[in-house]
Amino acid sequence: MGTMLYARGVSINRCFDELNLSRPESVQEIHRAYLQAGTQMVETNTFGANRGKLLPHGLEGRIDEINRRGVLLAREAVRESKQDAYVAGAVGPLGSPLHRADAPTPEDMQEMFREQIGTLAEAGVDCILIETISQLEEMRLAIRAARAVCDLPVLAQMTFTDEGSTIFGDHPEEIAPILLAEGADLIGVNCSTGPRPMLNVVERFAAAGELLLSAQPNAGSPQRVEGRYMYFCSPEYMASYARRFIQRAGVNLVGGCCGTTPEHIRAVAAAVRSLQPKRTETIFVTTREAPPPEVDPIPPMEKSPFAAKLLSGSFVASVELNPPRGIDTRKVIDGAREIREAGVDAVNIPDGPRASARMSPLALGAVLRETVGAEVLLHYCCRDRNLLGMQSDLLGAHALGLRNLIIITGDPPKLGDYPNATAVFDVDSIGLTGIVSKLNHGQDLAGNAIGEPTAFLIGVGVDPGAPNLDEEVRRLRAKIEAGAECIFTQPVYEGRKLRELLGRIEDLDLPILVGILPLTSHRNAEFFHNEVPGMTIPDPVRERMRKAGTGTHARREGVAIARAALEEARTLRGIRGAYVMPPFGRYRMALQVLDGFLSGPGEGRRD
Repeated sequence: MGTMLYARGVSINRCFDELNLSRPESVQEIHRAYLQAGTQMVETNTFGANRGKLLPHGLEGRIDEINRRGVLLAREAVRESKQDAYVAGAVGPLGSPLHRADAPTPEDMQEMFREQIGTLAEAGVDCILIETISQLEEMRLAIRAARAVCDLPVLAQMTFTDEGSTIFGDHPEEIAPILLAEGADLIGVNCSTGPRPMLNVVERFAAAGELLLSAQPNAGSPQRVEGRYMYFCSPEYMASYARRFIQRAGVNLVGGCCGTTPEHIRAVAAAVRSLQPKRTETIFVTTREAPPPEVDPIPPMEKSPFAAKLLSGSFVASVELNPPRGIDTRKVIDGAREIREAGVDAVNIPDGPRASARMSPLALGAVLRETVGAEVLLHYCCRDRNLLGMQSDLLGAHALGLRNLIIITGDPPKLGDYPNATAVFDVDSIGLTGIVSKLNHGQDLAGNAIGEPTAFLIGVGVDPGAPNLDEEVRRLRAKIEAGAECIFTQPVYEGRKLRELLGRIEDLDLPILVGILPLTSHRNAEFFHNEVPGMTIPDPVRERMRKAGTGTHARREGVAIARAALEEARTLRGIRGAYVMPPFGRYRMALQVLDGFLSGPGEGRRD
């Protein structure tokens, strides 16, 4: 359905389920095309019509309407075709991964499934098809919800990698009995892979015992051609594997997922019309790897020179340098060299600040380490990469000698230059902290051994000026429980809020680096206060900047305010360093702020 709507010019950022209301003729035309091709079951256009997926589109109040209309359109298309075809109520994932700290509770997730499935059942579907689920626990919750609201057949389809397991390391032969015990009538696999790797998965399902099976592969992997995503698996190739699904694994329901057009279904229908499911006697010896051996993590003091100095109790300082918008790194290299010579302990590289497109901070960090010998504090955010990409990046960063991380959730794309860009957010900063901690213990997220453990110093953020400080402290404690080893604050301008935060976490023995952002003008202060999430500039500070006017005098006042904030912060228990964020790349303002606080080659310098 998604492939065909996209081919009709519907933007990939649209809510496809809402088209049941705004473009019903397009949805119904697609149903008719597949029925004419010989399908015996159509899925309702309701894959994402649950509260979790509709909420970002502002459609959470129209769940009932969208699902009922989806059933009506499919049912009318079947009636008009005068064919004996079934209507399956399509139910997809909720879009709130269980490993995110802000994910709904299991009870809430089950209720969200109940809400959608109950409506589909009342509207008259023949069965409930739960599909494209990658987490075993989410599938269990969906099946329980279906069983609680109806007695229709429940078809449960999960997604697997080319290696034959879910992304969390669960295998088909282990999943099968669990889903059957929950009440699934048919189990199988859809999406995720093309036909060839899917055959291995369904054969392993079949080896788990007598059960009804399904297989709905993608039509290969998509490729971008002239601005559109195209699938190049031919109808004949899909049909040949449909025969194999039936003859080798005894699959009872065959079809297709992403990229599967009516032409593919026509070929599949012709190829399997005379076949009966049977199973080849294949024995799969599944050797569940023994739990990874216990690996002693690298002691924090040995992770990096920066970690050693910070954890020894010495005062440390870092200065933020933004990655360039282009490919020229000369200015950043010159800045990093001057910062290092001044005695600053580390260069801090943000990751897509303000959701802008810049050079990869990982690549820039490697360049600065190689050319300047700088210690690098690498921001890493959850916005742009999925679970696989994040783990790959982190392993690569470690191989390049980057050891110090500040883990952040990241600004949503709508704040930046590309408001229509798609954010990933498979995990938030709490979840990613846990992933890095596992890497530090020699395992990936799925529990697979990676050999030698990584040696990342794990830093996390906290906002002393958060409107809901209770929630901010709760999240900070969750980050620490997940494995955080040091804390970086958002910019601080007055000691009161910082003292209040420290009072809430006085039982925690982690070093804290106070965030310092020198202002350049009153306009600059107003912008940060009103338009930048997580930034609060107190009224007296904004007034001082207003009176300072513009130009050099204003910048001096900004430095004076920042130095006063740093001097006060240094007297507070737990503050072990400063994290200075000069606006507009004015790194010499940062050195002015730090003048007298530094120890090292330059013993502090004035501009």
